[in-house]
Amino acid sequence: MVLRLRVSLPDRPGTLGQVARALGVLGADILQVTVLERECGRAVDDFTVCWPGVSTAEAARERLSTVPGVRVEGVWPTKEVPGSTPDYDLLLHVVADPARGLPTLVDALPGLCGAEWAVALAGDAVRHASLAAPATVKLPGLVPLRPAAFAEAGIRLMVLPITHAALHVVVGRREGPPFHRAELDRAARIVEVVAKLADRAVAR
Repeated sequence: MVLRLRVSLPDRPGTLGQVARALGVLGADILQVTVLERECGRAVDDFTVCWPGVSTAEAARERLSTVPGVRVEGVWPTKEVPGSTPDYDLLLHVVADPARGLPTLVDALPGLCGAEWAVALAGDAVRHASLAAPATVKLPGLVPLRPAAFAEAGIRLMVLPITHAALHVVVGRREGPPFHRAELDRAARIVEVVAKLADRAVAR
């Protein structure tokens, strides 16, 4: 099983090594580490690990919590393949067929964002949905004009507007922590690039 662990830890020499050793004791193979944030003497890192079948996510949470100053913010399954470049792969697919840019984007975003599903909404109407998307998705209250991340009814959401097309791309996951601003910024950039490529196809 491949899991992602989000860990907040003191930003000082040796702490990352302690976390790695704690995971090693549990038999986890660290495939990738992504630094999401370094501020005020702390860091937030995402660890992608290959997890042995005999252990559990709760065991990882308990073990890492014994490292001084470490907080586990989330443990959840992921389908990402460390070392791959899914964002570049997505852009290559869109360049090859920009007229299908929106469906290609929506299908790819869950894998890019460690999420479960994505949809493109025009108002309340679903323009395109990934395989695991719920049948209906409603934007909460005030529709954001800028990329935003929040939780709604136990689901973590990112809302990524394509303002000129009156669309919102919504990405959701039930497991794991709320979307980090680094995840939001990356997803927003990808949506912006795909939207521009698709617009050029329509203009031709």
